[in-house]
Amino acid sequence: MNHYKRSVTLIHLLIQEEKRIGLRHHPDKVITALMNTLPDVAWDEELNLSHMANQPKNIDLIFSTFKGEVWVNGNYFFKERPLIYDNPILSLHDLRTRPEQAGLRTCPASYFDKLEIKRYALQTAKTYVSRFEHFLNSYPDMPLNQLDEKDIREYLQGLIREGVSDSLVNQSLNAIKFYYEKVMGMPGRFYALERPRKRHSLPKVIALKEVMDMLQRCPNLKHKCIIGLLYSAGLRRSELIALRVKDIDSKRMVIRVENGKGRKDRYTILSPIMLSTLRDYYRTYRPKEFLIEGEYGGPYTASSVLKVVIQAGKRAGVHMKVTPHILRHSFATHLLEQGTDLRQIQLLLGHNSTKTTEIYTHVADSTLKMVKSPMDNFIF
Repeated sequence: MNHYKRSVTLIHLLIQEEKRIGLRHHPDKVITALMNTLPDVAWDEELNLSHMANQPKNIDLIFSTFKGEVWVNGNYFFKERPLIYDNPILSLHDLRTRPEQAGLRTCPASYFDKLEIKRYALQTAKTYVSRFEHFLNSYPDMPLNQLDEKDIREYLQGLIREGVSDSLVNQSLNAIKFYYEKVMGMPGRFYALERPRKRHSLPKVIALKEVMDMLQRCPNLKHKCIIGLLYSAGLRRSELIALRVKDIDSKRMVIRVENGKGRKDRYTILSPIMLSTLRDYYRTYRPKEFLIEGEYGGPYTASSVLKVVIQAGKRAGVHMKVTPHILRHSFATHLLEQGTDLRQIQLLLGHNSTKTTEIYTHVADSTLKMVKSPMDNFIF
C-alpha cells in the first residue's frame, strides 16, 4: 500500500514526434524542488505537466530522485497486457486487402500487425479497425503523429453530441488507445480521458410460456435446437456457434463451454428434453464437427442465429423483440424464480462474481411477490 503523502504519476507523451515521460502531480513545494534537480525537464502549459526525454537512464533517475519523499506511480506507464496465447490465431488478411476507397484513410499496417500478434478476438479486431478508421477520417488532412489528446477529446465529444451510444464511445476510445499504447508502445498515455458513465439497465426477460410458444411454433428442427440451447443452458450466441458435437455429455447431462467470455471454460446443464431434441436433430442433420452447422458445413453464423431467434419471437407473438441474450437473461431469471441458489446461477452463466448475477434479483417476480404494496392496506 502507498503510504506517501505526495505522488507523481508517469505517463507517456509524444511531443513533436519524440517520446517523452510526462510527470503529473498536484502543486507541492517539495515535488517542485526535487523536479528542478532533474536534467532537461520542460513544462507544457497546455497539458499542465512537466516532461523529459523517455530514456532508461531518466526513468532510473526519476525513481532515485523521489525515493523516500514522493511515491512514483508507474501503473499507467508500465502497464502492458500479456499476449493472449490461448486465443485462436488471428488473420486480418481480408481487412488488409480491402479495396481502397478514394479519399478515405485506412489503418496503418502496424495496427493490423499488433492485433494479430496479440491474438485479439476477430470481432474485437474488426471493431477496433472500424472505429480507429472513423477517427482517422474525422481528421483527413492531419498526420497521425500530430493528433494529440485535445484532438481525441474533441472527436469523442463530437460522437456524444451526435447521440451515439455510450458503448460506441467506449469502443472508439479503446481503438484509439490501442494504437498509441500498444502499437506505439506508450501504455497509459491517455489514461486521463474521461469515459461515459456506465448505465446500469435491468435485463429484459420473457415469460416461461413465451419461451414454450417460441419452441412449439418453430417448424425447423435445427432452429428449435438453437432456441432451446440458448435458453435451456443459458448460452451466449458466440458460445452456441462454437459448440462441437463432443461438447454434449449425455452421461453427465452437462454441456462443456470452451473459451467462453474472458477465455474461460465452464460446464452448464443439459436438459433431458433438450437432449431428446438434439438426438432427433443429430439423426436428421448428422453434423460433423460443430453441433449447429451451416448449410455447407462449418459453424452457423452469428447473424443467422439472431435472425432465427427474432423470427421465432414474432411467430409466438412475444411482446418484445427477442434476442439470444434475452433468452440467456430469461434462463437466469427463471432459475432464480424457482429457488436456484445465486452462486449456482453464477457458475452456469460463467460470471466472475455474484455481483454480476445479482442483477436478476431485480427482475425475478418471486422477489417482487415477497413485498407487499402499502396500497394493499387501503379499503375502498
